[in-house]
Amino acid sequence: MARNKILLVEDEPKVCELIKAYLVKDGDDVVIAGDGKSAIEQFKLFKPDLILLDLNLPELDGLEVCRIIRKQSNVPIIMLTARDQEVDKVVGLEIGADDYVTKPFSPRELAARVGAVLRRYREGLKKGEQIVAGELRLDPDKHEATYLGQPLSLTAAEFKLLSVLARNPGRVCTRLQMMDSAFGESYEGYERTIDAHVKNIRQKMAQVAPDGANPLATIRGVGYKLEG
Repeated sequence: MARNKILLVEDEPKVCELIKAYLVKDGDDVVIAGDGKSAIEQFKLFKPDLILLDLNLPELDGLEVCRIIRKQSNVPIIMLTARDQEVDKVVGLEIGADDYVTKPFSPRELAARVGAVLRRYREGLKKGEQIVAGELRLDPDKHEATYLGQPLSLTAAEFKLLSVLARNPGRVCTRLQMMDSAFGESYEGYERTIDAHVKNIRQKMAQVAPDGANPLATIRGVGYKLEG
């Protein structure tokens, strides 16, 4: 089995060495970047399978690093942050992060989260299965999505959630149902993160629609549905 390539972006050397030791023990290759600018350089050179990204960084902060990378790639990104306010986590998810871990955390927990995010990223539906809902088309094998014939650049989490809605056109799905269907019942995120991902999906679909029309509807107090 190929080794996972992990880019760890963290400016505390002791934290870096501890995290790296656990990931290497799991069979991963790890490259460390200590600031935002180095993170961008290593991303281009190392071509990681997943990025662990601290928010509080010198040079460029983690949110800006995430924005820059998301313009070029859908590589899974897990935010590492000491901030415990929900708004900081939501901002990170809105700009394209796939998951977050709040400090302090155990390296064992983080290694497990890395494995879970990579599995979600790589797991597809049955080979060759296409999902079609109106003008929306999803190809899980290729991780490709189009709306009105135009490509949508979706993160792994966004693709999973949109797939859930597209397989149930016209049906209202609660946040909890979407979370369980997309990520599994063992997922440790919280329901409101779904709002951040859906906001991103809606914006991306609106960008390719001539009149900004969008089939992704919010059912207040319940959840979301994709109009068939």
